[in-house]
Amino acid sequence: MRILHIYKDYHPVIGGIENHLRWLAEGQAARGHDVTVLVTNPAGMKTIAREENGVRVIRAARLTTLASTPLSVSFPLLLYRQHPDIVHLQFPYPLGEISQWLMHRGKVTIISYQSDVVRQAAILRFYNPLLRHVLRRADRILASSPHYIRSSPYLQPLADRCTVIPLGVDVERFARPRPRQVATIKRRYPGLLLLFVGRLRYYKGLRYLIEAMRQVQATLLIIGTGPEAAALGDQSYLAGVADRVHFLGDVSDANLPAYYQAADLFVLPSDHRSEAFGIVLLEAMAAGTPLISTELGTGTSWVNQHGETGLVVPPRNVAALVAAIQQLLHDDSQRQRMAQAAQIRARTQFDLPVLIDRVMQVYQEVLNASPPRARSLRDTLSCRKSL
Repeated sequence: MRILHIYKDYHPVIGGIENHLRWLAEGQAARGHDVTVLVTNPAGMKTIAREENGVRVIRAARLTTLASTPLSVSFPLLLYRQHPDIVHLQFPYPLGEISQWLMHRGKVTIISYQSDVVRQAAILRFYNPLLRHVLRRADRILASSPHYIRSSPYLQPLADRCTVIPLGVDVERFARPRPRQVATIKRRYPGLLLLFVGRLRYYKGLRYLIEAMRQVQATLLIIGTGPEAAALGDQSYLAGVADRVHFLGDVSDANLPAYYQAADLFVLPSDHRSEAFGIVLLEAMAAGTPLISTELGTGTSWVNQHGETGLVVPPRNVAALVAAIQQLLHDDSQRQRMAQAAQIRARTQFDLPVLIDRVMQVYQEVLNASPPRARSLRDTLSCRKSL
């Protein structure tokens, strides 16, 4: 099967969707499929195509970035030159979705709906009518959780076109014991350990976690970089907790599992719907680490089952966050029970082979149900004029 994935970025760019896309593409290639990924080139004005771990990666020359959306003049032309059976888009990326709507490559189009467009209001005003049409034209929409279908104003009317396929991780990578590395981390940071992993962005809610640290006797390790790093560092100093809040920056793939295993709790205090799923929750679960997350109406509180794999608290509520952290830190048996439940849920629901099986099954279902047809650019433009 010839598969074309479309998104804005790809590994080594760090991010949840970027990681998901890489693991899915490489897993499909390992099963013998012809897999291409079309993204933009973060290095600038040059198109680069090369094979990476069995996947052909095309990085289109990037003109500029507007409201977190990379723009590329060559992107639609590069898409037009592809001849896949399946086109699989990671949403949201307006340039990718509009290019596929115009060019209509492949026999069928699959959209993985990762998140509503939350903060880019200027783009959404222009894109909203096209977005609804693009979603209606997709042969299948993949949602990462049932919660998101129910809570998204764009997916609710199309619920019958949606299939729930959660994201996945390599569970064995995070579950394999790493006693030496864990011992080293614990020597460096003795006592109870809280862990956060992710890009330091506005919607991660870290300011509430740092405020909570004033009342929690533990050490917080923050892994990741991003635009909020300086402000969060200042906050930890002014709050008087800088000696117990450590910003570790980016940690290598080889060392990251050990930090999850060393932690007593993993905390994801996100406060906006931009946190649609939280792959880091899966990584922590695979490592056997109990979770604390927030109720956003998205996939985070579906991944983290309240009372089973961890606790779910209201967002932007420091008191609730403190109470949940203290409850679990002071109850070893509850933490151990949740750790076991988390790892079992990760293995059965979120392991990479399970994800790839589910996605390939949808591909085959949609291909079998789709009659042969060819829609040209002229046909598509005519459809556009009729809107």
